[in-house]
Amino acid sequence: MLTVTVDGIPLHYRDVGQGPCVLLLHGCPLTGSSFDAQVKALSGRYRFIIPDIRGFGESPLGDGPTEMSLIARDALALLDALKIDSIVVGGVSMGGYAAMALLREDAGRVGGLVLMDTQATADDAEGKARREATAQQALESGLEPIAEAMVPKMVAAGMDSPVGREVAAMMRSTTPAGMAAAQRGMGLRPDSKDILARYAGPALIIVGEHDPITPPAKAKEMAGLITGARLEVIPGAAHLPNQEQPERVNAVLDSFLASLQGPNA
Repeated sequence: MLTVTVDGIPLHYRDVGQGPCVLLLHGCPLTGSSFDAQVKALSGRYRFIIPDIRGFGESPLGDGPTEMSLIARDALALLDALKIDSIVVGGVSMGGYAAMALLREDAGRVGGLVLMDTQATADDAEGKARREATAQQALESGLEPIAEAMVPKMVAAGMDSPVGREVAAMMRSTTPAGMAAAQRGMGLRPDSKDILARYAGPALIIVGEHDPITPPAKAKEMAGLITGARLEVIPGAAHLPNQEQPERVNAVLDSFLASLQGPNA
């Protein structure tokens, strides 16, 4: 895996495929490998830039909370290193928060936006408290109890399904400190409805039909903020449709990306 060093932290990423560039930012507590099905199906037509966000996968953790603006700046530094001026930016869950933070940091770099099972609103006081409780649980008890509680909400088929086991394995690979830093960083994120309302570019909003964490109503709210946004509800999926229903998501993503290249794409 390739690395780019940002603030002394060697951040790992994959650069796979050929064609128009697509940056994909993963959810918490997952890794860039959560997009394997998209890379396998679509890398013949698109170039995927997929980092392991600091504290996850092969990327070490920095100091303090992993704020969404920090993830965005890491991603922009990676694009600078690769000399990529414009790119489609996509993210799942926490990665969606980071994609919106990147839009706030440098909207001129965003040639298209893909937001999957995420939300534009900030956490309220109760949500912040839940994140801090999860952070403390990770530090005190590790990731196993968190995986047992989270996977049934994230995967419609449950923890005993192949995709459930895959997601649980990614969770268990995360360090308690990485999980805690990300939970605290998500709790600090601002409301992003304003930046979505100002965004003038093409956008695709994807949500699992049965997502209990960021349900379809959240996706509809985001789609309503962006003029001309395309909303796709994925049947049979919960919070991770790109892993649960990859063929459906790949078809939707391919159609959207092809539309950005014009009628002859």
